[in-house]
Amino acid sequence: MADLFDSVEPGAAGGKPAPLADRLRPATFSEVIGQQHLLGEDGALRVMLESSNLSSIIFWGPPGVGKTTLAKLLADETEMEFVQISAIFSGVADLKKVFEAAKLRRQTGRGTLLFVDEIHRFNKAQQDGFLPHMEDGTIVLVGATTENPSFELNAAVMSRSQVMVLERLTLIDLELMAQRAERLLDRPLPLVADAREAVLEMADGDGRALINILEQCFAWNVTSKVKREDLEKRLSRRAPKYDKSGEEHYNLISALHKSVRGSDPDASMYWFCRMLEGGEDPRFLARRLTRLAVEDIGLADPQAQNVCLQAWETYERLGSPEGELALAQAVIYIALAPKSNSAYVAYKAARNAAKTTGSEPPPKVIRNAPTKLMKDEGYGAGYQYDHDAKDGFSGQNYFPDDMKRGVYYIPVDRGFERELKKRTEYFAKLRKNITKS
Repeated sequence: MADLFDSVEPGAAGGKPAPLADRLRPATFSEVIGQQHLLGEDGALRVMLESSNLSSIIFWGPPGVGKTTLAKLLADETEMEFVQISAIFSGVADLKKVFEAAKLRRQTGRGTLLFVDEIHRFNKAQQDGFLPHMEDGTIVLVGATTENPSFELNAAVMSRSQVMVLERLTLIDLELMAQRAERLLDRPLPLVADAREAVLEMADGDGRALINILEQCFAWNVTSKVKREDLEKRLSRRAPKYDKSGEEHYNLISALHKSVRGSDPDASMYWFCRMLEGGEDPRFLARRLTRLAVEDIGLADPQAQNVCLQAWETYERLGSPEGELALAQAVIYIALAPKSNSAYVAYKAARNAAKTTGSEPPPKVIRNAPTKLMKDEGYGAGYQYDHDAKDGFSGQNYFPDDMKRGVYYIPVDRGFERELKKRTEYFAKLRKNITKS
């Protein structure tokens, strides 16, 4: 996959003007738009260049933010041969040719910067093939990936490389890019102000996408500037960036989960709709909403779980898109519900205690005694039937005899748990008085 400003060389075949992307390609680092956290003062890439110590790099970021451009400028700055391959279209034979050429080049005193686009597409064996050539200095590897390298790249490659995160371009960055295009072509975009803003938003942080849109706009034969409401007729809106099996999937579900936990119905609804727009399976969302109700709302509002289950059932009966409204209502309900993870915390604490004291038997007093031998052993002896006790509470010990009484459930003073808090405190007081007596 090409990256920002990738194209054929200027002066394309047939005498036709080179594509706008190629003509806007930065010739120096100072011309790069965006990524100032890497290129500005004390930026990792700038420091690396100033120290004349270029190591292998993994550029991690969304499409169209300049990964290929930075790699090419690095090669120019360090006077290395720039070689580009794509992990999508290259195999072991291609890599062997690249490494052999790099070895010959090194013998003449010229280094090789090997840029591998979509490096995460290479399998483990192919990634391992880079290691000896990185270690002996035959190549400086610069990989580009849109996926989290922590999950997609071998630990050995990661340990020999510096990961640099590239950020999506801001609206200001995109506006600067549009202005540069206008200066280059010596004419303004044929757009009114709000239409211009809409075009920048349509690019969604992707510089390459913006340049493609701008090229279309400059090609329009219009006598007056195009208004925002006319853009949809002339331009198709890009599909939102979303990979249902990749990191973006987990980023968005995390955003939804935390927005609900943070009691923000507007943000919760936004992330819910972002996932739907990206093509997420509503059944997956129904499962996650139900999990949220159990994990983060819990007994502060026991009804929340039922709301989510009913919304899920409604979706199954209605399907899309009508059933999605039921899920949306569940999102709002659980976002505004009182929150408590007390039951979740109690469950984890009790599970941990069960693991560490797993061989402790129940006290004999609460064991059943269906046989004479068991009665003779004291099973059930002295058991107090709580319904016959004062206040319906005997206060006897139900933990193993040799185990210190555990306290796992500590309700919060929110929602329905206020009532449960009163009950736990009431029984704790009774138990204390019984123990004293």
